[in-house]
Amino acid sequence: MFRSTYALLQTGGLENCVVEKDLEVLVTAAEHQPVCSGGQESNGILAWISNGVASRTGIVPLNSALMRPHLKSCVQFWGPHYGKDTEGLESVQRRTTELLKGLEHKPDEEQMGFLQASSSFEVKDSSGKVCIIADLTVAFSVEYKNNGQKEFVHFFLPQNASVDSQSSCGKDNASHPVLVLDFGAGHSLSLNFSESADKYQVEELVFHYNLSDATLFPNSTTGGVKNVSHKSIIQAHMGTKYRCINSKHIDMKNVNVTFSNVTLEAYLTNGTFSVNKTECAEDMVSTTTVVPTTPKQTTSQAPITSPTPTSSPPNPAVGKYNVTGPNGTCVLAYMGLQLNITYPKKDEKMGLDLLNFIPHNTTSSGRCDNTSALLNLTFEKTRVIFHFALNASAEKFFLQGVNVSTTLPSEAKNPKFEASNNSMSELLASVGNSYKCSSEENLQVTDKALVNVFNVQIQIFKIDGDKFGPVEECQLDENNMLIPIIVGAALAGLVLIVLIAYLIGRKRSHAGYQTI
Repeated sequence: MFRSTYALLQTGGLENCVVEKDLEVLVTAAEHQPVCSGGQESNGILAWISNGVASRTGIVPLNSALMRPHLKSCVQFWGPHYGKDTEGLESVQRRTTELLKGLEHKPDEEQMGFLQASSSFEVKDSSGKVCIIADLTVAFSVEYKNNGQKEFVHFFLPQNASVDSQSSCGKDNASHPVLVLDFGAGHSLSLNFSESADKYQVEELVFHYNLSDATLFPNSTTGGVKNVSHKSIIQAHMGTKYRCINSKHIDMKNVNVTFSNVTLEAYLTNGTFSVNKTECAEDMVSTTTVVPTTPKQTTSQAPITSPTPTSSPPNPAVGKYNVTGPNGTCVLAYMGLQLNITYPKKDEKMGLDLLNFIPHNTTSSGRCDNTSALLNLTFEKTRVIFHFALNASAEKFFLQGVNVSTTLPSEAKNPKFEASNNSMSELLASVGNSYKCSSEENLQVTDKALVNVFNVQIQIFKIDGDKFGPVEECQLDENNMLIPIIVGAALAGLVLIVLIAYLIGRKRSHAGYQTI
């Protein structure tokens, strides 16, 4: 069932009533029309959508544009005594969520979030020029105390939320753009933007909620306004709009905020969304796989499980990363990066987390001195730090250590994962040269963690601008080249033997008669 007790945010509205979360327009029970063909018409439209549209990206906007008007016109007020209407419209929405792959195991509130109509907001400067546009759906889940007992309330950002006067386009370096949305009785959501190099980001998300609002938080033990915040949740390239259909969860103290169906852009120059877009990692081809496990029985032990991949993930895209020190560029690296972690799950089985770093969503930083260098790569909630060292006597650089920290899927027994290995000797090359390997290399951090690098070319120290020095091939590539050479030599030898045999045979055929 997609119904739940839902606190209305409109002033003077009903204190609590059972409403359909996807229908925003509310009227009195007397205005309700119990007989309506909206459900039948919506079912017909849904059949057309299911036959012609395969992706979630297409289904969501078609639901809003074609199906929602029929549902709104049919039933605007949910009452438990209108069972026929309830069942008819719930069946339509249940069928719709079944088309959205990946939602089948999610709670009803999250499923309905994908069908919730997004809200549009704009921020303008003093001349009326638009600098921020945000079209998004936001769901909130808040924990509070009710007479000493923990209670949870779930609600969406209403469409009648307003842009607060504190919203701003920013002024050069003095201040940055900010979007502040007010709703209900003293609640607000703030998105604080900043820019760095060729990217802009929501540097901080701030949510203020008023526990004195008895409509939303009935019988709350504590009152007053609480606020929570979170750093760096959204990032996009300048001159592009940020687009994310899938859910992005932000966990804060006693609060979970879930964004979905998001299109937003800051630092606008033409007053409207850019044609180009930056897609969120959640919308791209999934590279994080929890692999099914197969128990192995023995007579004396409990069942043992081990992760068994059903198929290999695609190779990660190659990114370019560099670190600048006091004397210029000290780390220059091209590589595709993949994290491979085996972890115990809550059900005592084993899971496998495979994560490909997406270059344009990965931030790099680091430092270097005369004998060491550090490259720090961060993607979403995952960070990999490479420690390089210099062997001064041999005049060679090498990878000495790797540190990994990430957040595993919620099914993991311990979602926080950290691993390190500081006794490595990999990616070795002479100072002034670059190390290159087209083959996949597996860097063993621990027995549970691997960092896989693809198509890597890297140079530490003595770098001329952004150009690599002479190449030193890895042993794997040399071995791969040796096999074709051996095969080619064998084939050449075989051809030579055949040619010699042919010449000998031809000479004998012209030898003439011999004396008996």
